[in-house]
Amino acid sequence: MPPSPCAPEEVRRVACVGAGVIGGGWVAHFLARGYDVTAWDPAPDAEEKLRRLVDAAWPALERIGLADGASPDRLTVAATAEEAVADAQFVQESAPEKLELKRSLLARLDAAAPAGVVIASSTSGYPMTDMQTEAADPGRLVVGHPFNPPYLIPLVEVVGGKQTDAAAVEWASRFYKVAGKSVITMERELPGFIANRLQEALWREALHMVANGEATVKEIDDSITEGPGLRWAFMGPCLTFALAGGEGGMGHMLDHFGPSLKSPWTRLEAPELDDTLRAAMVDGCDEAAGGRTIAQLVAERDQGVIDVLRATGRLPRQRTEGTDGIAHNSSTMGDEK
Repeated sequence: MPPSPCAPEEVRRVACVGAGVIGGGWVAHFLARGYDVTAWDPAPDAEEKLRRLVDAAWPALERIGLADGASPDRLTVAATAEEAVADAQFVQESAPEKLELKRSLLARLDAAAPAGVVIASSTSGYPMTDMQTEAADPGRLVVGHPFNPPYLIPLVEVVGGKQTDAAAVEWASRFYKVAGKSVITMERELPGFIANRLQEALWREALHMVANGEATVKEIDDSITEGPGLRWAFMGPCLTFALAGGEGGMGHMLDHFGPSLKSPWTRLEAPELDDTLRAAMVDGCDEAAGGRTIAQLVAERDQGVIDVLRATGRLPRQRTEGTDGIAHNSSTMGDEK
């Protein structure tokens, strides 16, 4: 892979190949960040649908703040994939999840894009090693896995394949950060990556419970939105569990609750909680805490839950005393006219 023609901070033109829900979401995100975007999709009505998607997303993007010069008018729809990437400084591919299609399309984009330009795939599960097999320059191909809608959900998981150059992974990670994303740069490939594997575990257990008549769909959804989901919005499952150990943190939690891993609480087989795994979890939580004490984490968690409950309208409106000495109902969010 030749050196990238520009630094991530210098990118001005992005190509989005595939303009469905995910690809269109990427288009909206890049436009909101002030980039010129050229898109292509083979569907005959792709441009009409894409512009409708951008128009629908724009009010939300305005609410969270647009970059200087951001405008839907900076979108161009190309007639071919080759035209879309001809002068691109970064390429985001978002074709359907069909391995042979991904292979052939990435090879096609590799042949048409300027030398050294990084090409990222939005694949939700395929390892890049399996997708880069037909490309002449597989070194510049990376995974850039987003979450729907890409213009609102910050996370993107970045990882290369066996033939990907480390420089391409580093460049893509930097570019996504510059473009306003929250980036996890994975050290190794993993089918489904990180977040999808966690989602899939929860999803499969939910299907088991419904299939066996053990819980209804509403009960399952409510168990998350009214329970752990409130914490997961700002504190992941590992730190959340660490707080269950009180002042002893993750170590005490594992020692106290570790035996429950063998309880029939899930259809998934639990790993053996040996000393190596225990140490990895304890050390990982210490690193994630970033120097914050258990008391500080508890306070952060409690305030976060309050903020989420207020933001979603699940706390009563606060009562404040006005200048006239009379108690008035108020909201932390304010009233939208």
